Amino acid sequence: MKSFIVLALCVAVAVAIPLDSSKDAVVVRYDNDNIGVNGYNYAVETSDGKKADEQAVLTNVGTEDEAISVRGSYSYTGPDGVVYAVTYVSGVEGFQPQGAHLPVPPQ
Repeated sequence: MKSFIVLALCVAVAVAIPLDSSKDAVVVRYDNDNIGVNGYNYAVETSDGKKADEQAVLTNVGTEDEAISVRGSYSYTGPDGVVYAVTYVSGVEGFQPQGAHLPVPPQ
């Protein structure tokens, strides 16, 4: 009888533990504009609160300095319950992220 009570207690604890919501997440928003010319943009959001968006444009078109310039952001809730958000730009100067939780390089 004691083993049954222990087993029932273990099952009750296992049922009470929240499941990882990202395993069951679904896309609740998806926008995409990519015709393959002069840039693109997209935005996506999932039911577990993750979000991402990005816009890109082609710069210096027709020159040897032609490049793509990108701006974007993403956010998610960490295991500690804090929402982490990152914004970034990327181009000829490289990838440059910013976020409250990221270290700032010395000037």
